[in-house]
Amino acid sequence: MQVQLTNRQQHILWATIRHYIATAEPVGSKALIEEFDLGISSATIRNVMGMLEKSGLLYQPHTSAGRIPSDSGYRIYVDQLITPSDILAKEVEATLQQRLHWEDWSLEALLQGAAQILATLSGCITLITMPQLNTAKLRHLQLVQMEPGKIMLIMVTDNYETYSKLMDVCLISSEEELEAEVIDHQLQIVSNFLNSQLKGQSLLELAAIDWSKIDQEFQIYGEFLKNSLVELTRRAIAPTTTQMMVRGVGEVLRKPEFSQVQQVQNIMQLLEEEQEQLWRLIFASSEIEDSSKLKVTVRIGAENPLEPLKSYSLISSNYRRGSIPVGSVGVLGPTRLDYENAIALVAAAADYLSEAFS
Repeated sequence: MQVQLTNRQQHILWATIRHYIATAEPVGSKALIEEFDLGISSATIRNVMGMLEKSGLLYQPHTSAGRIPSDSGYRIYVDQLITPSDILAKEVEATLQQRLHWEDWSLEALLQGAAQILATLSGCITLITMPQLNTAKLRHLQLVQMEPGKIMLIMVTDNYETYSKLMDVCLISSEEELEAEVIDHQLQIVSNFLNSQLKGQSLLELAAIDWSKIDQEFQIYGEFLKNSLVELTRRAIAPTTTQMMVRGVGEVLRKPEFSQVQQVQNIMQLLEEEQEQLWRLIFASSEIEDSSKLKVTVRIGAENPLEPLKSYSLISSNYRRGSIPVGSVGVLGPTRLDYENAIALVAAAADYLSEAFS
């Protein structure tokens, strides 16, 4: 739902969320007047808060209580009302460089150290996945017409593992359907061309191919090949085991959101028994299609697909070897997060690990 807010409404939503993040107490107009120089009356603040509640951005936990942010309110706050702290990001990178020594430490020690620092600074549960350093390389590609409109892409790695993908593809030339023999001939030409261009590349490199550089002669097959090859490489580089560094559980369990035993049990069960699902969520595999930029993903409350996370926020980013994503950094905590700092912390840690691995 798109909500258009005036400057005043944005300011009061920002102030309400800032106050709630700091206090964990429902927010009333009196608290905002005392803490922020809003320059408007208490009655005006109440009216604006009422409008924000009608828009679904705030709600009252009890009739007589103040208001607290909804997931939608947090989403506008993150997307429109804050800027991650560049100063904090630089401080975090400096801290990681001073306290961690990737030239001398083992991989596991490096990630454990980074996770502990991030947990301490964020006050959240920190999750860092072990890198997926798949070294398999492409040995052979073959395009085969199975029947009219269906083509199979077969990929063989240097360790003779085989992956295949059947795709529907409409091949039209000069507004006429191509004859089967012509398609077979063209597919062989395309297969030969792709093998000459891609043979010997690692699967991670294949996932980051710039398809705009592929010869325009084969443009008719471009989208089919891109979709198929990206899916096959994802399948080939998917981890067979789940490895994740988890730190900061003690810090986050002291927050008031974890005062009920059931909430603690839910989050502990997720961390102990469902790490594979959590791994796949924070690795953000969709980012493999565009690995040129660092991307921080913020999932707030109900935006999380895993049921135990519906009351929490997960902020994550991939770290890379070169331009290829190989692992992820994430922080997990209640939706009442200091998002400005948490986003900056995750981005800085991902930058640091990318530098270390590159």
